[in-house]
Amino acid sequence: MPHHIDHDLALLTGLWESWAERGAALDPQGWGRPTRLPGWSVQDLYAHVAPDPAQFAQLRGAVVDAPAAVDSGAGILRAYNRPGGLAHTAAERIAESARQTAGATEPAALVARFATEGPAALAAIADLPPATVIAHPMLGAVTIGALREVAVMEATVHLLDLIAAIGGPPPATAALHATRTLLAEVADPVAFIEAATGRTDTPVLPVVR
Repeated sequence: MPHHIDHDLALLTGLWESWAERGAALDPQGWGRPTRLPGWSVQDLYAHVAPDPAQFAQLRGAVVDAPAAVDSGAGILRAYNRPGGLAHTAAERIAESARQTAGATEPAALVARFATEGPAALAAIADLPPATVIAHPMLGAVTIGALREVAVMEATVHLLDLIAAIGGPPPATAALHATRTLLAEVADPVAFIEAATGRTDTPVLPVVR
């Protein structure tokens, strides 16, 4: 297996391990604690981020022999966050789905998704190279590598939400670097550089919702 695939898998499974460890240490009061996301409890947050083995299993069957419409994590995030994109139109639906899943799933089952089920499902498709193209219901065709980039970003950003609610050590440095790089790539490069160097006060952030 190529080294860069090993790195991607290790980064994501390492994040999931961190989620599992923190969840295993929570008491019932901790699971019900509010987060900085309005209306979201810690258990809602876990339900939203928890890997779904069934979705991973479907990826192999979704492989297509076609050019990718989106071949980067930044491309996925731009599509989701453009005016009228899913980040705006589906936000409440996504939140409600997380709450429903949280209400129907025991904390131990959520922890198991991060600790064992998700990593096993990811390992089962580890042979699919990052350039593999799959059919996507909202993006048309997207590469596995792009989906992995976004998965790392999601697990990292929401881990920061979790830490804000319950405390604990920060995410792994590599995960923070990967997430920072991806989010910077979403912004217009000239606008981002000029804002980062103090040459304009035109708002650039946030780049995702």
